[in-house]
Amino acid sequence: MLHPAVTIDLTVPGVEAMHERAGAKWSAYDADVLSATIAEMDFPLAPPVAEALRDAIDRADLGYPRPATPSLRGSFARFAARRLNWTVDEEQIVLVPDVMIGLVEVCRVIAAPGEAVALATPAYPPFFSMLPEAGVTLIEIGLLADGSLDLDALDAALAAGVRALVLASPHNPTGRVLPRGELETIAEMCAEHEAWVLADEIHGALTLPGATYVPWLEVSDEARRCGISVTSASKVFNLAALKAAVVVTADPAARAVVDRMPSLHEHAGLLGVLAAEAAFEHGDEWLDAVIDQLAANRNQLGRDLASQLPEVAWRPPQATYLAWLDCTRLGLGDEPAAAFLKDGRVALGRGLDYGAPGAGHVRLNFATSSAHMSDAVARMAQVRAGLT
Repeated sequence: MLHPAVTIDLTVPGVEAMHERAGAKWSAYDADVLSATIAEMDFPLAPPVAEALRDAIDRADLGYPRPATPSLRGSFARFAARRLNWTVDEEQIVLVPDVMIGLVEVCRVIAAPGEAVALATPAYPPFFSMLPEAGVTLIEIGLLADGSLDLDALDAALAAGVRALVLASPHNPTGRVLPRGELETIAEMCAEHEAWVLADEIHGALTLPGATYVPWLEVSDEARRCGISVTSASKVFNLAALKAAVVVTADPAARAVVDRMPSLHEHAGLLGVLAAEAAFEHGDEWLDAVIDQLAANRNQLGRDLASQLPEVAWRPPQATYLAWLDCTRLGLGDEPAAAFLKDGRVALGRGLDYGAPGAGHVRLNFATSSAHMSDAVARMAQVRAGLT
């Protein structure tokens, strides 16, 4: 595995070379388009992950994963303790194919058809498209001006009988890290109303310098009683296509909910399990380098926006590699991403995909080279210049 003296290479190829990738982030667009859309990183794989995948292919090890996945559970528990200050009981970890499938299947167990599940908007687009597969009705709770959850709206939703709150922590698309006090209040409110909190914590290990992430199951006794966490190596280590995630509990009642789910391990991918094990066990140096690069990119993005697009409003994200940009003052209407793509040849996340509060917004993925990121802002600025 990776030797401590090895230098981490985060070199990102040029746009032409990136378009040779088959993934949707780049292949969905013409060769002259700079893509900053889908939440995938452009960086090379962590060397221990690449090694684990090559080893599996060399031994033709492409079968089904085991249901118990003891090595993955151990690797994740050690990673959580080391990186997140989170004590995880390995016996309370269950393998699922990905975070969204885990959330959907938990919703099937805890909510009868037609019952309501709440989520904070703007929200990750698959929440809108996939959670209803469980037969639930979605209740949208807005964010306040500072990015925090509207607790009055949550209280009203809970009083009306919402069965669960799906909580993206850190938040996607804003990148906000919820402080412990806010998390404690949410836990108290949901526990009082006997509602579940389903914590999507897929970006937790991508918390940037200056913020402290608190895993949901470390928040309080109330959080453990009413909470179920779902997470994965996929965003942190760029393994989205490999399909392996974990559902984590810390309370007998929560574990009983998970035990009522259908067995999903056979729908996960063995390569995803092996890659996640390698990432959790040996990927710290690569992750440290990535976080340093993301922090530098975040700062550069702020400078580029200030100098070239001062009308764009944003709060620098505290976690993730996603910037939520308010472009309403540019005069590009509710869907500025369309203008940026057409006239600037830069692909950005469409704000309205994240719900009605996304009107006039775009999501920019800055997990790339500083050159690509600055080029994205320059292309956006060209569109603005064309309006004057």
